[in-house]
This record gives sequence, C-alpha cells and structure tokens, in this order.
Amino acid sequence: MRPLYHPAVEDVTVEGILHALSDPIRVAIYADIVSQECSQNCSTFLTVSDKTIPKSTLSQHFRALREAGLIRGERRGVEVHNTSRCAEIEQRFPGLIRAIVNAHTIQLKDEAAKKPSGRATKKTKNK
Repeated sequence: MRPLYHPAVEDVTVEGILHALSDPIRVAIYADIVSQECSQNCSTFLTVSDKTIPKSTLSQHFRALREAGLIRGERRGVEVHNTSRCAEIEQRFPGLIRAIVNAHTIQLKDEAAKKPSGRATKKTKNK
C-alpha cells in the first residue's frame, strides 16, 4: 500500500489551506476533527451536515485536507485515523486555524437560526 503524503510544515501555504477549506464538506470535516481530542476514523464522516457522502468522495476530501497539511492520517489496519495538525499550523500561521474554525461555527449558527422551526402553521383568511 502506498504511504500517505504529509507535507512538511514549512511547505504548508495559506493558499493551500484556504483552498482545502473552501469546500463546505471539507471545512465541516476539519472543524469536527479540530474539536476532538482523539483521532477520527474516516468512516465517522459518512454523513456530514445531514448529507450522505460516498466513501470514494470522502477519500478525496481527506486527501485534500492531508495534502494541504491540515491533518495527519495514520493507517491502522484497513482504517485511516486522522488528527489535526493545529499545533504545527499555529506555529507557522498564528491564529489562522482558530479564526477559520470560529468563522465556520458562527456561520453554522446563523444558518441554523434561519431554518424554520419545523412546526407547520396554517394561515387562515378572515371573511
């Protein structure tokens, strides 16, 4: 099996990070990985933002995050476990990841506030 590519922290660029996180599914995956204390199995993310993600598509998302230097993947048998490289990125670009994850959290709260409550209301006409 081919080894997973992880760029050296010196090779990580702001443009690469922003490109990797420009996809809503990838930023949701990354925000979840950042918020966890332990590594996350790829299969944990078969459903992201109430959307089912095919395994092949999920593999591409993880590859983009890994090649941008945002995560480190480690094979454990047939599974790949992913951890954030936040500490390394923080040293290279102080505050960048925290700002992106905070902005994503604000955006999710705004989107949730805009959704209807789920209760159907019936409008009646007064005659």
